[in-house]
Amino acid sequence: MGDPLRALRVDRTSFEDTSSWSAKKMVWIPDAVEGFVAATIKSEGDEVQAQRTDNNSIVTVPKVDVSPMNPPRFDKTQDMADLTVLNEASVLYNLRDRYLADLIYTYSGLFCVVINPYKNIPIYGENVVQAYKGQKRETMPPHVYAIAELAYRNMLQDREDQAILCTGESGAGKTENTKKVIQYLAIVAASGAKTQGENLLGGPTDPSQSSRGELERKLLQANPILETFGNAATTKNDNSSRFGKFIRIHFNTAGLIIGGSIDTYLLEKSRAILQNDSERNFHAFYQLLNGADQKYISELCLED
Repeated sequence: MGDPLRALRVDRTSFEDTSSWSAKKMVWIPDAVEGFVAATIKSEGDEVQAQRTDNNSIVTVPKVDVSPMNPPRFDKTQDMADLTVLNEASVLYNLRDRYLADLIYTYSGLFCVVINPYKNIPIYGENVVQAYKGQKRETMPPHVYAIAELAYRNMLQDREDQAILCTGESGAGKTENTKKVIQYLAIVAASGAKTQGENLLGGPTDPSQSSRGELERKLLQANPILETFGNAATTKNDNSSRFGKFIRIHFNTAGLIIGGSIDTYLLEKSRAILQNDSERNFHAFYQLLNGADQKYISELCLED
């Protein structure tokens, strides 16, 4: 069986030697299109003459706008807090470098930065969940599962409530990553239940045991209903949440799920009657009218 984390690991054997890199005097300089581009210093003073590496052109920039570059051994680094040089250019480069390699998760100290890939990446299977189960965050590649695992273990060990905040602009991936956290907790909690004669899909294997598997399944199945009535297509996101969610999952002292609740707030009610150009009503509106004929749609003063 292959490594379930293969798509999350970085091969560092091919990185450039640091000694030969230092002689090049590599830096970052501002660019109107890319933000920052790599360049080599040709002469220094109040202004710096530098040669861009992308097109070999010579440019002159103020010294204050020149940002130092990290050695190649820090390329695709997992935690940006480990960078020897921490500046805007280096942070953006590391995030972009990892993103282009389908490494969408990157740590920044206590935070986990996620960039939406807008495509499916094979990093969410149950085999990946099992690989992260019981592991320390620093020993594993960055992943939302590692964040969920840390919160779960801290809850069990410290006997204190834990919180995970998913924040970002529309289309950043908040809803999907929230679902991945719930998925991870449901699978991990259910795997603990199996040792007591229970399973996630079929309930208890021992009729004398109470069914906790049903609770995990209900948590996972709640999201599609909420998304139907609270999500809509916008210019940035085809499945944008137009409301906020506060999700509570309750565990017993053994780490098994015993209940949960979802509070919703700030629903964008105006979307039901008014949408911006190129945007849509809530998904439920179209699903409910999917079977309507043209006559009924006309009676409702709607356009196809």
